[in-house]
Amino acid sequence: MNKKNVSASAAGDVLLGGEVSVHRLGYGAMRLTGEGIWGPPKDRNGALAVLRRAVELDINFIDTADSYGPHVSEELIAEALHPYPAGLVIATKGGWNRPGPNQWTHDATPAHLRKAVEGSLKRLRLNRIDLFQLHTPDPVVPFEASMETLAELRNEGKIRLIGLSNVTQEHIVRARKIVPIVSVQNRYSFADREWDYVVDYCERNKIAFIPWFPLGAGRVAGDMLERIARAHQATPMQVAIAWLLRRSPMMLPIPGTSSVEHLEQNVAASSVRLTDEEYQKLFAVPALVASR
Repeated sequence: MNKKNVSASAAGDVLLGGEVSVHRLGYGAMRLTGEGIWGPPKDRNGALAVLRRAVELDINFIDTADSYGPHVSEELIAEALHPYPAGLVIATKGGWNRPGPNQWTHDATPAHLRKAVEGSLKRLRLNRIDLFQLHTPDPVVPFEASMETLAELRNEGKIRLIGLSNVTQEHIVRARKIVPIVSVQNRYSFADREWDYVVDYCERNKIAFIPWFPLGAGRVAGDMLERIARAHQATPMQVAIAWLLRRSPMMLPIPGTSSVEHLEQNVAASSVRLTDEEYQKLFAVPALVASR
């Protein structure tokens, strides 16, 4: 890998809401926190170095959330990168709390979402959040109430664009009746395609799809990845990312890591080009797994 030639721009671009263009390979900043996505990282300088290297590699979309740490991920982003370079989009999320290591609790009440946006603005040192995403629908709060609150915050100029995370197509349709939705972030990979129909819906409606957990698990998936990776002199993760980039022009992968080396490898995946046969073999993996 020639590090001088590694650039997220090789993945092409996607337009968020018809107005904000970003390269189609971003960075997910969840893993910069401590163990269990709780507290500060063991190596703070290393975490800051990863963020700075991401920008050097032309990544201009960084995804985070107030619950990562909590607050730690957002604070690290500001420490590493503020004042932000022109064109950098920082997307954050609210609606989940982090009471302890590996623990999540819902809170998408209007009052909490307002508090979350204000807190993110302060920690990220921003006057307006380019993309704010509802982290997940709250089962005890009317979904429309959550979305109406985000629409109000957008009208107040505190949010530029609005996205959703961990949602069904029904949620997206309901949300779009209240406010434009520019992105959807769900779990997705070549071997885990529960949300295929949501990817297709997003593509039809020019909504960016942001997959998390992009490396499929399981022996069949692993064997297939290994074979194709060897043919490209690439890593399995690079092949998994390359598949996502080919799956849809609205796909915006955000592989996360706390290692500069792994970050460089992930960005290099934007230059991996799968053959039609390789793409189809990976596309068929869920059916193969189900038949075992």
